[in-house]
Amino acid sequence: MPPGLLVLDVVGLVPSLVGPRLAALAGAGWQSVLEPAFPAVTCTAQASMLTGCDPNQHGIVGNGWYFHDLSEVLFWRQSNRLVQAAPVWESARATRPDLRVAQMFWWFNMYSSADMSVTPRPEYPADGRKIPGVYTTPAELRSRLEERLGPFPLFRFWGPATDISSTRWITDACLDVLHEDRPDILFGYLPHLDYVLQIQGPDGPDVAAHAAQVDAEAGRLIDAAETAGMDILVVSEYGIGAVNQVVYPNRALRKAGLLTALWQSSVGETLDAGASRAFAVCDHQVAHVYVADPADLPQVRATIEGLEGVARVLEGKARAEAGLDHPRSGELVVEATPDAWFAYPFWLDDQRAPDYARTVDIHRKPGYDPAELFLDPSLSLPKLRIAQRLLARRLGFRNLLDVISLDPSMVRGSHGHRPQDRSLWPVIMGSPGVVRPEGQSLRHTDVHSIILSTLTGAKVQGGQGHAEE
Repeated sequence: MPPGLLVLDVVGLVPSLVGPRLAALAGAGWQSVLEPAFPAVTCTAQASMLTGCDPNQHGIVGNGWYFHDLSEVLFWRQSNRLVQAAPVWESARATRPDLRVAQMFWWFNMYSSADMSVTPRPEYPADGRKIPGVYTTPAELRSRLEERLGPFPLFRFWGPATDISSTRWITDACLDVLHEDRPDILFGYLPHLDYVLQIQGPDGPDVAAHAAQVDAEAGRLIDAAETAGMDILVVSEYGIGAVNQVVYPNRALRKAGLLTALWQSSVGETLDAGASRAFAVCDHQVAHVYVADPADLPQVRATIEGLEGVARVLEGKARAEAGLDHPRSGELVVEATPDAWFAYPFWLDDQRAPDYARTVDIHRKPGYDPAELFLDPSLSLPKLRIAQRLLARRLGFRNLLDVISLDPSMVRGSHGHRPQDRSLWPVIMGSPGVVRPEGQSLRHTDVHSIILSTLTGAKVQGGQGHAEE
């Protein structure tokens, strides 16, 4: 029987950031790059790797999209039932029916067919608090991990306080599951480099030091996998390029009379997606533009194409050729130029911004907001402000942790488009027991067949996304 397999997702890893531990793995085995998924964002890339399909089949068209039947934009949903294609381990179980799977912090791992899973899942009491937590399968795994490792450091996983400690907690959790539960395949996730690159850009002063920290965490998992006799596959979701331009498609659509917002004095303006003729769901360097009436498509397209920082607008055949011909996609899909990214704000006056805009609130915002990685530089003593807010909450007072800037121009790195520069393509590497596919160009969909061949002994062909018996 083939050995077990560790699949390690080191987000943001490109060839220039490979450290000594990962370089040693590649030196003993092999290394290549992956043609990025489109859009090159976490949920789409992971779904493509696990299913071997493009978004037009698996349905994960971004980190979030417009749910037509709810008339709401929702980001970072976690149910595996949103993925419309089977994961690789279900194919492997046709040959290895007793295959034990651990899915550690990869997305869409709630209610999947994995035997063990851990994913961030804060608790939201009725009094408005947000308490760090994780959702696990089996349920008792949470108490075991928290007893041994302490609570998951959610506020250091995302937000202005993000640091290596959350990635280290994930590493420790993976090591615990490897030792205690002995899975045949474990999917691990090391996200820290992703956030550093968005904050500083790829040429940031501390990027090399942070890459070394992530390399050390990867090394701990590599050591444990090798001790357990497992093969090792390392993948990355995307590379992150330097950006210096923010594009606001929703503001342009609103000025054109196409986007509708509601004003409520208690919460500010909110996007009224169901009443809008058009609006954009912004996701890094890609935006899905939803258009209610096809008759408005020419005006919407002209409005978006007129924005500086827009590289191309995909519609009809072009959208299908990009693998995004799916009901969840916008009628238009917009790609930014390499130096630009799309911000979600739809309000025209900061005094009318919604209450969540100045907070870390990934589920309420109708778009991705990397400004959540920064404290508002206009605030004096922001840490004191945070302490005062938290103390008031402990005393029973409701308040907003409003410390995020409404100006996202501080962001220095982004991703989502398909870079022409291969130095920004994500890395893939395997230990000697992981078969290197044939062919010069590998795609994220080929990861599926690489995993399947390693687990079952099936032959693998590069560039196809399929394995043969």
